[in-house]
Amino acid sequence: MLDPRRIVVLAAIVLFALSTGMAVASPAKSNAKSKRAAVTATAPPPPAPVEPLPPPKIYLFRGAMGPFFSTGMDRLEEKLTKAGFSADVNEFTICRWIGDRAIASYKETPAPIVLIGHSMGGLCSVIISEMAAKENIPISLVITIDPAHATDDVPLNVERFINIFLSDSVLGGGNVVAVPGFRGHYASYDLKENSRVSHINIEKSDDIHRQIIEMVTQLPRIQPQAQGDTVPLRYLVPGNTLVELWDSGVRVPVRPGDTMESIAAANRVPLWTLAQSNSLAENATLTPGQSIIVPRHLTPPEPAAAMVVPQGRR
Repeated sequence: MLDPRRIVVLAAIVLFALSTGMAVASPAKSNAKSKRAAVTATAPPPPAPVEPLPPPKIYLFRGAMGPFFSTGMDRLEEKLTKAGFSADVNEFTICRWIGDRAIASYKETPAPIVLIGHSMGGLCSVIISEMAAKENIPISLVITIDPAHATDDVPLNVERFINIFLSDSVLGGGNVVAVPGFRGHYASYDLKENSRVSHINIEKSDDIHRQIIEMVTQLPRIQPQAQGDTVPLRYLVPGNTLVELWDSGVRVPVRPGDTMESIAAANRVPLWTLAQSNSLAENATLTPGQSIIVPRHLTPPEPAAAMVVPQGRR
């Protein structure tokens, strides 16, 4: 039987709790609430939405006697403009002046810069890239088309570089390489085995134009890749063959049962590209676990790959 005095004490405690609004909770519930409060207090804010890049500004450059021998650059400029891009074609003789304009424009309104040049215009594209590097300005894409032999190495601020050239060309033939430590995308295409391609028609290929426009269109939507996950490509393109303007390679692991042919088919690339980029025979035996360099598609390829062969000499 309870002591009446204890009953009075317990009743007093209950009345005090009710009058002061105290909540009686179990230790487990109190700990759970504390943890939820801590999580709420330390939860990071949601990431800010990624703003889409503005359309690129494209600068094209003719080679020597450009109005006569680099007319393909004018046609490319017309196609880019028709596609809705800001594109201007210029003489290489005013290279540094255009470079200053491009840098000033970027500082005022940052937008991806694309430089495309034929012959001496290719040399100019790399010069402007070097000018931009001194101002810590990135260059999104540089495409040189049979650039002059004197063309410098690709600087570190270039994100994507493509060289389409003829190594046996006297007027062009610039086998451009990247500076040590270059971490961007790089692809080199030597077309010397294609007898129908020359220095004065290499920039006139409608199929090459189409691929350039597709690549420029995709630039603002291409997801950035981590440094070191791209592999440079250097190809001697077989004569009169199909080619696509990949901008770099990636390493893919060999699985049990894979062959050179099956990997090429799975990635929709020609077998010769795997053979060249990996220094292997087209029928080489592969070992599960080894890696194979495969050309990287910016976008899924068209049903018919682009022909390097121009539409006749012009």
